[in-house]
Amino acid sequence: MSITSIDVGGITCQYFAVGAGEPIVLLHCTGHSGRQWAELAAALRTDFEVIAPDLCGYGGTAHWPGSGNFNLGVEADLVDALVDKLNRPAHLVGHSFGGAVALQLALRHPDHLKSVTLIEPAAFHLLCDGDDEDKRALRQIADIATTVASAVNCGDYVGAMRRFVDYWTGDGAWDALPNPQRIALASRINKVTLDFWATLNDPTRLSDLVDLDVPTLIISGGHSPFPTRRICYHLARALPGVKLRTFDDAGHMLPVTHFREIHPLIKAHCDAQHERKRRVENDSRVRAMPHRVSCTNLPQPPLRF
Repeated sequence: MSITSIDVGGITCQYFAVGAGEPIVLLHCTGHSGRQWAELAAALRTDFEVIAPDLCGYGGTAHWPGSGNFNLGVEADLVDALVDKLNRPAHLVGHSFGGAVALQLALRHPDHLKSVTLIEPAAFHLLCDGDDEDKRALRQIADIATTVASAVNCGDYVGAMRRFVDYWTGDGAWDALPNPQRIALASRINKVTLDFWATLNDPTRLSDLVDLDVPTLIISGGHSPFPTRRICYHLARALPGVKLRTFDDAGHMLPVTHFREIHPLIKAHCDAQHERKRRVENDSRVRAMPHRVSCTNLPQPPLRF
């Protein structure tokens, strides 16, 4: 495994790379880092060059410097710089906040990507301007964001992160964590509030996705919070040629709890795009071949006796 970094717009982004093959970039959720993907990366490394960056303010990547409003485009630019460094299109996998970033990158630079896999994407902005169910989902996640921000504003970082963790992984999940992990998570809470801001206020709507021409796989958990399940429901209907897979027994943290189950899905999705490209190239070669006309089909001169 190699750990290195790249500078993008004054932000130093750290990432790890392992394996060989077609590049696949893995984007983690809020509060975590590229290390979230350790088990899945170990499974994918035999077939792919796996690249897992730390998003802004997490792991070894610098914090947002505060120059203007933070938005999903900031993270998308970081990831696109990594993809550009590869000098070839990459497969992209994003979980939760990383899924929202992956969707943003796909909209901005679809030609830089071979495929996209969205695992419970936290693209809450897609719930705006929706029906009553969308409004209910949006109110639920907006209330969590407000609770977290209010706790941060008064200095209760631990309380803010407790509410965040218990919401996504179930009541009591925070108390079950070892104390060093709780301390590490609480130290990241300010970036959590920025992630909420970015995912709630992005202007992209479902109608902007109907022409997105990147093969997409969506993975959802049956026990996940209502907002992300609702987003997966909409994406499965809005994106062209999309595939949806739901694990009824899974929650929001599928990349950790169900990495053995999602590994073959992601691999098959990526392999399908490779096979699709091969068929297209073969068809192009066939069309480019000179057309040979059989002599038996040519008009025959009249017989002379």
